[in-house]
Amino acid sequence: MTVPTARRGVGHAPCHHGEILQGVFLDAGGRRCAGLVTLPMAGPGSRAEFTRRPGTAPERIAVLPGGRTKAARAAALAVAECAPRCQEAPCGGELRIVSDIPVGLGMGSSTSDVIAVVRAVADSYGVRLAPDTVARLAVRAETACDPLMLDARPVLFAQREGRVLEVLGPRLPPVVVVGCALGGGAPVDTLSLPVPAHDASDVRAFERLRALLRRAVATGDAALLGRVASASARRGQQHLHHREFETLTDIGRRLGAVGVQIAHSGAVAGLLLDPAAGGLRHRVRSCVRALESNGIAATRTFTTFPTRPQTNREFPSGPAHRGGHRPTGPDTPRRAARLPAL
Repeated sequence: MTVPTARRGVGHAPCHHGEILQGVFLDAGGRRCAGLVTLPMAGPGSRAEFTRRPGTAPERIAVLPGGRTKAARAAALAVAECAPRCQEAPCGGELRIVSDIPVGLGMGSSTSDVIAVVRAVADSYGVRLAPDTVARLAVRAETACDPLMLDARPVLFAQREGRVLEVLGPRLPPVVVVGCALGGGAPVDTLSLPVPAHDASDVRAFERLRALLRRAVATGDAALLGRVASASARRGQQHLHHREFETLTDIGRRLGAVGVQIAHSGAVAGLLLDPAAGGLRHRVRSCVRALESNGIAATRTFTTFPTRPQTNREFPSGPAHRGGHRPTGPDTPRRAARLPAL
């Protein structure tokens, strides 16, 4: 009898830079559900390799580095999803994950791991899973997930159900984001955060912000995008209690930012600048200086629109642009850096 050979698959997933909008919204049937619109950011991400070992028990999945329980759960779920499609028996294997996403800042590090793992398992079976299937598996693996399995189109996503509530449009309005980390870049334990209680008036307020964001996307209005993000960030502040939040918003007002955005389950934040306004380079540098002079760690400056390859580093800011950042290896423990290198 021929012994099946090991089969290897790889998968990748990006990260995001917190949220533009997060709250409770109405779905097409009028039912309330939690939802969010994330701010995409190119660069950091997760890469997974899965090597199947046919003949081994499906629960025998070795993970490097250790401690990635959500990723291991995602691998087992993906095996159970993919094996029957190929008319094969589920099996175990080895899983290796490499990620350079800072942990605990609200950038989707765990979701990125999970999605990369699901894609790696699917690749090992020669299967391409639809985004809604990946979302369903991700929610089962980690209770809630970010919409990193989708393309960069802005969507209102029900993170606890793994479904799109609304595609807001083809792309976000063009803005330049001067990123920073509040609280010294200390990780936020999202499981310890209280679950906000929202009443009918809150839902109406979130629906108004949803309509404004829809209009901002349709018209490419950076100022309106900033208004929505700022309003959502202020609501998030009610349970995050970042001590530098008022300083951040004051810097934005003084230096002509159209708004601020935060991670609603982390410490990452950003000042939003309209690239069409004059003196962009000067305004970016002024924002970075103002942040750092107030003890707020500036991280990376990026855009919501495509740029030439060299403009990825066009706006130097923070430690990530001074000394570079060495990505974690597969045997490197996921521990939070004191200052995030994004």
